[in-house]
Amino acid sequence: MKIIFSYIAMLLLSLTQVQAQKEPIYKTIEVFPYQHIAEINSAIATMKTWQKNEWKQLVDLLNDDSLKLKSSYALNALVHEASLNNELKKQTAGLIASVYSAAQTFYAKEFLIKQLALLGDDASIKLLTKLLKDETFGGNAARALASNHSAASKEALNNALATAKGEQKKHIQAAIDNLNFLLPEIKITVPEKINTVTHAQQILLLQDKMEKASSPFQKRSLLAEAGQIPGFSSFVFVSKSLNDEAVNKEAARILIKLALADKNIRGEEIRANLEKAITLIHGEDSAVLVATTQAYLKTLPYDYGFENLFNGQDLSHWKALVANPIARAKMTDSALLEAEKIANEKTKGDWIAKDGLLIFTGHGDNLATKKKYGDFEMYVDWKITEKGDAGIYLRGTPQVQIWDTSRREVGAQVGSGGLYNNQKHVSKPLVVADNKIGAWNTFHIIMKGEKVTVYLNGILVTDNIVLENYWDHNLPIFAKEQIELQAHGTYVAYRNIYIKELPDETPTVLSAEEQKEGFVSLFDGTNINQWMGNTAGYLIKDGSLMVSPEDGTVGNLYTKEEYDNFIYRFEFQLTPASNNGIGVHAPLEGDAAYLGMEIQVLDSEHPSYGYIQPYQAHGSVYGVIPAKRGYLKPTGEWNQEEIMVNGTKIKVTLNGTVIVDGDYAAASANGTLDHKEHPGLKRTTGHLGFLGHGDVVRFKNMRVKKIITEVKSKKKKQHA
Repeated sequence: MKIIFSYIAMLLLSLTQVQAQKEPIYKTIEVFPYQHIAEINSAIATMKTWQKNEWKQLVDLLNDDSLKLKSSYALNALVHEASLNNELKKQTAGLIASVYSAAQTFYAKEFLIKQLALLGDDASIKLLTKLLKDETFGGNAARALASNHSAASKEALNNALATAKGEQKKHIQAAIDNLNFLLPEIKITVPEKINTVTHAQQILLLQDKMEKASSPFQKRSLLAEAGQIPGFSSFVFVSKSLNDEAVNKEAARILIKLALADKNIRGEEIRANLEKAITLIHGEDSAVLVATTQAYLKTLPYDYGFENLFNGQDLSHWKALVANPIARAKMTDSALLEAEKIANEKTKGDWIAKDGLLIFTGHGDNLATKKKYGDFEMYVDWKITEKGDAGIYLRGTPQVQIWDTSRREVGAQVGSGGLYNNQKHVSKPLVVADNKIGAWNTFHIIMKGEKVTVYLNGILVTDNIVLENYWDHNLPIFAKEQIELQAHGTYVAYRNIYIKELPDETPTVLSAEEQKEGFVSLFDGTNINQWMGNTAGYLIKDGSLMVSPEDGTVGNLYTKEEYDNFIYRFEFQLTPASNNGIGVHAPLEGDAAYLGMEIQVLDSEHPSYGYIQPYQAHGSVYGVIPAKRGYLKPTGEWNQEEIMVNGTKIKVTLNGTVIVDGDYAAASANGTLDHKEHPGLKRTTGHLGFLGHGDVVRFKNMRVKKIITEVKSKKKKQHA
């Protein structure tokens, strides 16, 4: 009996020790599946440090039906992050493969196979190839190999097929058929000079195939291929499937990963698509993917994003052409508007929206954007018919050439994409990169200053070449003008027309009027030399100063100089529900809102702030003087604000409206509105500051003017 009791005691001790070993693992993953981004990021960071022993313990949790949920979410979250980083992907695949043998249950084994499919590294392929012979999981392994579309996976499946038998052979053949499935091809021939299949060309082919796809299976396969092609064009292609209920969940996951991998993918439509994608993410993916995307959206800039110039339904971004840029510049505003009205009426039907395409019917004049553009980046797909001739005017100037390369009588054999009207600078493209007549082509055009770069179907054809002013060769190209689609008497169709304005990299300068008044610049968009404090928490991006919180917190930034009476002007851009503040008479230590003053910077019209007190609204002297509400611009637009302090008088003007005009000494004489001590109200000088609250807010064009009072002026004279 004593022996039995001794055995039981040893068994209980052993189980206790095993449980104790697992405790740190479980503690790390207990934040899943909840979507607290800081906690999840911390958990993932810890998981990245795990060695083989910790991974085995995680697999043990997968084996336990009562614990598998959290461990599944945690592992899936890490795999999603690893899929965006080649080094981490390789490391994670190796660790999962090394502990696969610890999986005991059907669920655990199947789940690990799915994760290896997502990673697709050599270690994954090696184990999955071995599992092809497994009677239970051979089919899972075959599907996993097929899903990552790599050359090594294809080779593994084809090699295994040669010796496979029975059910195993059926599984492998089905996976290969899936991998090699092709819709009827639209055959496109390109000149022999071009033998590279670029990403741009791949996307064009996928669009052709998607138009013919008839089943969800076919569409998912095409979306998966697009997910392996980085860049904006892939994002546009995948985003169109968000409205297809049969595949929109797959499209949402792919779309988010494309955006997270490329910060150049931004704009109003991009933001809307990502917000929609979030609502479609469910299950294991939602644990981190949703929270990560929500956090990413908060940092996603509103400015300098891609604008969709054609929605597939109407010509709302376009107008008829009136004269040339030089002639238009000589017209009065009213005369130009009248001329445009007549031209729009006269040219109805020349350009039409049909079947999602913008089509020139062959009769009429150029089509122009309503907006003018300076430096920009543009994507546009185009298609012509035999003997076709067209082009794209940049800043109102001809042109990036489009034509049928068979028209040797006019020199078209050089190919499309050149700056046809140049006389002094290069006019011909570097290489012929056109697709066959009747097939789609795509331009990626970049214009900075007077120079133009053009990629045709992913091939560089114009390399940073000066575009000459066709209308007057003695003048440089116009700094800002409309984009035009050329009408040249032949059919042409366009789609996927996106343009992104590029930031002006020149420093912001004070107006002549402000210079005369005595204002000085505190930030010109290029440096923060006049500021101190938590400089690491504030980034200069696209000419603005962005509050960049790490782990949800950010410190304060202060002017190096102190100010007593002043006029401070700046522009700011809020993000949804964001919170910040302007420090006035602030010391460098302590809470500036109380030891100095804080002028509230807050998205106070956001629904989440319905509970706030009047003295907390945007523009208020926090806790002391409430501001008038309702004068903030919509989130994402730039606001202009002026703060004037003279003695104890303070005035705040927002977008031209005075929202605070009071005396903070008088307002606090009988106690403050928030019933707290504000010793800073007695300070007469101090630093200006940005008081970060852990939210993304952008500031620019900061300038200040010191107010010289009579008393100060007398003291100056006496001192002199």
